[in-house]
Amino acid sequence: MLQKIARQPLLQTLRVVAILEGISYLLFAVTMPLKYWYEMPEPNYYVGMAHGLLFMVYLGIVGLSALRCKWSFMNTFWSGLASLIPFGTFVMDHRFFRHELRKVRYEV
Repeated sequence: MLQKIARQPLLQTLRVVAILEGISYLLFAVTMPLKYWYEMPEPNYYVGMAHGLLFMVYLGIVGLSALRCKWSFMNTFWSGLASLIPFGTFVMDHRFFRHELRKVRYEV
């Protein structure tokens, strides 16, 4: 029971961080043209900092979730790789993270 309690908030946090990391990655599609076409580097600086922080937090939570939930190597690998691919964290959330959370919520 204690393990279930410890895993549920971790997976909920993983889902939130995955979505935020994916959004920050996609924001580069807005800030890069601003930086290079309109010579406005400030938005790219702030989005880049937020993305870097979210990227590190995401990978840390993926690693911790993999250990606590006993994920296979491939699930851990794909979860980490998803942060490098546009829309990857959204896909992982839809195909894997939400199902993992559902398993933890309803396990006996």
